[in-house]
Amino acid sequence: MDISNNTGVKSLFGISLIAALAGFIFGFDTVVISGANLPIKELWHTTPLFHGFFIMSMALWGTVLGSIFGGIPTEKYGRKKVLFWIGILFSVSAIGSAFAQDPYTFSLFRFMGGIGIGVSSVVAPTYISEISTPASRGRLVAMYQFNIVFGILIAFLSNYFLEGFGGSSDWRWMLGVMAVPSIIYTLMVLGIPESPRWLENKNNQQQDSVRQELFAARNKRIIGLAFMIAFFNQVSGINFILYYAPEILERAGLAAKDSLFNSIAIGGTNLLFTFVGLYLIDRLGRKTLLIIGSFGYIISLSMVSWAFYAAASPAFLLSFLLVFIASHAIGQGAVIWVFIAEIFPNKIRALGQSFGASVHWVFAALITLITPVFLDAGDGIFKDNPWPIFAFFAGMMALQLIWVFVKVPETKGVSLEKLEEDLVKP
Repeated sequence: MDISNNTGVKSLFGISLIAALAGFIFGFDTVVISGANLPIKELWHTTPLFHGFFIMSMALWGTVLGSIFGGIPTEKYGRKKVLFWIGILFSVSAIGSAFAQDPYTFSLFRFMGGIGIGVSSVVAPTYISEISTPASRGRLVAMYQFNIVFGILIAFLSNYFLEGFGGSSDWRWMLGVMAVPSIIYTLMVLGIPESPRWLENKNNQQQDSVRQELFAARNKRIIGLAFMIAFFNQVSGINFILYYAPEILERAGLAAKDSLFNSIAIGGTNLLFTFVGLYLIDRLGRKTLLIIGSFGYIISLSMVSWAFYAAASPAFLLSFLLVFIASHAIGQGAVIWVFIAEIFPNKIRALGQSFGASVHWVFAALITLITPVFLDAGDGIFKDNPWPIFAFFAGMMALQLIWVFVKVPETKGVSLEKLEEDLVKP
């Protein structure tokens, strides 16, 4: 079931794109904090642990909460209403963070935005998967990821050009500009239709029974698949690198301004290879892209680890960081939101997406929380030489490769209803 027969292909693309714009805010918010990281640390004289928990991770704790519970309003009130209200949260968070006068108020507004992002990672892929055709589903759902990386690139660019714009208040401008796309997105959502699959399910089922259904024994396989793909996504180190890109590059020997500029290269590479992933996902399939990405992860992370260990040149380290980003864009980046949205049955899709997203964000938050303990130049365990961190991520990606070969099914071109028949144990 899809809405393409009523709206036409172009309209279907446009509707999907509007829903996917939630990913733009997601991506922008993910890395905009990288530009505010060091200025806030100096302004409020935070300790590594406090800085990791309140400043860098608070949005992610909100994201965890939003992803855990985001499936409930998505199922109860519909996809469209939830897409609208997360736009409100994005807007309030951006403005509030920019004007915050202390770390606690700052953390509160970052937490609110995180809730919006967590819910968006549930509702947007769910909505797009439900309105798509089997032949276009991969590309359309992956537009959510494209908008994430586009937002990442714009945030890196914004941070770079706003450096020096407002003196000691640069970071406030970096965070505040996110209000503009947030408001635009909120208004655009008003013009999209509700998911036809949700409308049908709303009329045919009781919500209480749906919540009980998610962890039924027959869904054991899909719960395991959702957990593992989300887990491996984060232990690749992707959020660690995106959040701390300028600081990582400074550890490699680049000046602060150069590190911000080279962060743009990371964002540009991410965007370029996300295009490649969008092109390939409905041609080669989800499993093949995960395999290609895994090999790229292993090689690039191993070389980054060696670069830090052997004190190789910053250019050498940056080149393999870019290989890592390209591998992620083609592999996990292109696949994760598509795959999770596909494997769950129609009547529990939003709650299943919520489960997968919550696993993703729990591990993202934990990694971001503990990173300053290892990475801080003065008090961190590894200080200026964090090579063991990247070696750990490389080892986890070797495990991912084995898991993909052994356990991951191919979902390319299969209807959502047929996938339910194949993956759910009778």
